[in-house]
Amino acid sequence: MGDHKPCDQVRVRVPATSANLGPGFDAFGLALTLYDDLVVTPCGSGVTVEVTGCGEGEVPLDESHLVVRSIRAGLEALGAPVPGFTLRCENRIPHGRGLGSSSAAIVGGLAAAFALAGEPVDRERLVVLANELEGHPDNVAAAALGGLTIAWTEGETGRAVRLEPAAGTAVVAYVPDNRVLTKEARGLLPSVVPHTDAAANAGKAALLVAAVTGRPELLLTATEDRLHQEYREPAMPESLALVHKLRGSGHAAIVSGAGPTVAVLGGHEGKSAGQDLFFRSTPDAPDGWTKYELEIDPVGVQVWSMEAG
Repeated sequence: MGDHKPCDQVRVRVPATSANLGPGFDAFGLALTLYDDLVVTPCGSGVTVEVTGCGEGEVPLDESHLVVRSIRAGLEALGAPVPGFTLRCENRIPHGRGLGSSSAAIVGGLAAAFALAGEPVDRERLVVLANELEGHPDNVAAAALGGLTIAWTEGETGRAVRLEPAAGTAVVAYVPDNRVLTKEARGLLPSVVPHTDAAANAGKAALLVAAVTGRPELLLTATEDRLHQEYREPAMPESLALVHKLRGSGHAAIVSGAGPTVAVLGGHEGKSAGQDLFFRSTPDAPDGWTKYELEIDPVGVQVWSMEAG
């Protein structure tokens, strides 16, 4: 693909994401202003990995690291040489909490691969490649494109479109100390659901597009779900209890991704003032949980590179 121009260093910033958003199961995603930062420096051979922040002391520091695997997969897909490199990760996205940490690693690694290959980041192809590694496109689409995304697959090919959230849209995330594996959460879902529940979710998902892009008064109704959240309660009873409590108080609360993080959508009334009012209106985090006050990331993954020579 074109002339490969080696670079001295690649810097990548990739956002956290919240997927599903209630009724948009495996389809909807929001990019959030919570970031992992990566620095990739090509070297002669081998791989050295350094991790600070979330996952420090827990994730592998060798070829099996997800960012490393994603960089290599990206370079191979681009037909570019696969150099040795050092990788520094400064992670702020909690792991195993439903905020897209694995998608951030995949999208960040693939974006770095484009820069290492001397290519501009092709975000459409990035979604395709990331879906191949992740297995579903909802989180990777939001991490790649920013804003509000709707993702789907054609055959096994990941696709996505980006929509612009209304100015002032914000998210409060309540993150517990415990983790829930995506595989465990998915394992609780039934293979068949009632037709009435499927129809209800289809309508609410369509309504949610209108709510996020300009009708905030509809957010509470639009985030109702019948397909996945209640089925997952055995894996995260405290999360579902918090969702019910918040929704009972008028907050548009949902389980973020596979959980156990609980997210609340709101804050449309004129950008900064509306967000501040929204943040103040939400309660403090329960004991053992952390409250994050986040805006919507507008651009998705960002890459900066320094050219060699």
